[in-house]
Amino acid sequence: MLAGFVKFLMFTVNMLSHETVRSNSRWKTVKMAVNWPGLASIGVFYVIVLGTGIWASRKSKREERKCTGNRSEVAMVGGRNLNIWVSIFTMAATWVGGGYILGCAEVLYDPTKGLVWAFAPIACGMNLVIGALFLVKPIRSKNYVTLMDPFQEKYGNTVVAIIFIPALIADILWVACILGALGGTVSVVMDISSKLAVSISAAVAIIYTLLGGLYSVAYTDVIQLLLMLLGLWFCVPFILTSPSSANITVAAVNELHQAPWIGKLELEDTGRWIDDILLLALGGICYQAFYQRVLSTPTDTQAKITCYAGAVLCPILGMPSLIIGAAAASTNWNQTTYGSPSPYEQGRSGMILPIALQHLCPFYVSLVGMGALAAAVMSSVDSALLSAASQLGRNIFKNIIYKKASEKMIIMVVKVSIFLCGGMGAGLAMMTSSVHLFWIVSADVLYSMMVPQVICIFYLSHLVNKHGACTGCVLSLLLRGLVGEPLIGLPDVLPLPWDKIQEDGHRYRLFPFRTVIMLTTTGTILLVSRFAVWLSERGLLRGISDAETDKDVHQMAPVGTNVEEKDRLNKEPSHLSEEAGRC
Repeated sequence: MLAGFVKFLMFTVNMLSHETVRSNSRWKTVKMAVNWPGLASIGVFYVIVLGTGIWASRKSKREERKCTGNRSEVAMVGGRNLNIWVSIFTMAATWVGGGYILGCAEVLYDPTKGLVWAFAPIACGMNLVIGALFLVKPIRSKNYVTLMDPFQEKYGNTVVAIIFIPALIADILWVACILGALGGTVSVVMDISSKLAVSISAAVAIIYTLLGGLYSVAYTDVIQLLLMLLGLWFCVPFILTSPSSANITVAAVNELHQAPWIGKLELEDTGRWIDDILLLALGGICYQAFYQRVLSTPTDTQAKITCYAGAVLCPILGMPSLIIGAAAASTNWNQTTYGSPSPYEQGRSGMILPIALQHLCPFYVSLVGMGALAAAVMSSVDSALLSAASQLGRNIFKNIIYKKASEKMIIMVVKVSIFLCGGMGAGLAMMTSSVHLFWIVSADVLYSMMVPQVICIFYLSHLVNKHGACTGCVLSLLLRGLVGEPLIGLPDVLPLPWDKIQEDGHRYRLFPFRTVIMLTTTGTILLVSRFAVWLSERGLLRGISDAETDKDVHQMAPVGTNVEEKDRLNKEPSHLSEEAGRC
């Protein structure tokens, strides 16, 4: 397997080291100056990760042989017996991905923002604390496997198929955005095609996720997190002692080469600031990747410890990026090999971390930093792939498309889904101009649409029904569309309080519209559900009770092993009350 991957790596280099460009209406081929030492260092890192994934896949197979219940749960939630240390590492690695690492450095470096806007480390920690306090017990109480299980139990298959669509799209676009960011940043330092970086990263993540499911993802997360932590901290002293960089404590409050990196928060920006914090603090509860780790632990206590420990690790893992961003803001770029104008003036703030690694560190130190960055990216990609595939295999294929599917068939569908989702994400990642679109759909829309659904299904379940859920889903999409997003060509039709009209005619939103849409959607779900009950009581609406909505609830029970599945299909029982024991 490893030898085959090395051959694939060399073949891909030979194919993609030629970049096709268009000039004077003719196509010509330009030979790129491949940074072979850098490529070799990334290759060594990928081989280590792939080897860890293969080893973990063997552990997964051993667990399957010991399992007397559902083999598919070994792939999806690790048989619910993941080691506490592994669960902590994989939880932290899932949130501390490429967007997190790059974003922290970018926000601190950007002179229009600064430290006051770099709230991702705290907000992600808040997200995990909220999950531990309010969501661990409800999702574990009935031995659910995916986030869609309680929705399927409450609303039935049709509504779940609708709600699942944005969740699936969000996971695929999450993969695409992270891989796209990796392609752009690696090409900065390595002088290789971004397509090369995307292709190899996607291939490695797909291979080890296919082989071992959650076990491979979790154990590779341990390696990736350690490499990320050690690699970035290793680079920090070199960046801080660069002769082109001033003292970051002085640049924090004094304008040296640009505005102080501590930043400032104007009163008029308070609403937008709060909106962004809540987007990060609450948006994470909509992702299956979070629940996959919560459900993979044997006890509720361990699940909560995993969340609390992850909440502590998130800010710690973000500190190197913040320091590098502060150093970049304190640097006279005209004195570096980068030259003038500065990265900000060239519109490259989003790549400030790899630019700082390249121009403020010795060459071989920058290779270590890029390995750490690649680790951060892959630790999120594999989680998103398994997240989407698990819900496709269980909630869509098993519970809707083919209800008599055996465990072997479910696992096969999960593997095919991993491959397809990874391929689609990698393909979209090469459309770098649409990276902002990926973030808008995966974070913004899910916060507006899915947070109300999650709150209602876990804490207001007795007050809601499928009519309210569907109405809320449609309303949130409509409102978000009317607010618009000029950066992706979506016109801002709906005027809001405190809007600022910019020179290009677009509105700069200061109103916390995402949170308002989320609250409005929650209220709509409750009101429409109550109205539907009122109509049902008067005989004007049918299919409102849980008994009718949950007519297929027996399918949510865990499916048995292959032998038990054959016996069940031969006897054709009317229910699954005598289902096999769980792992």
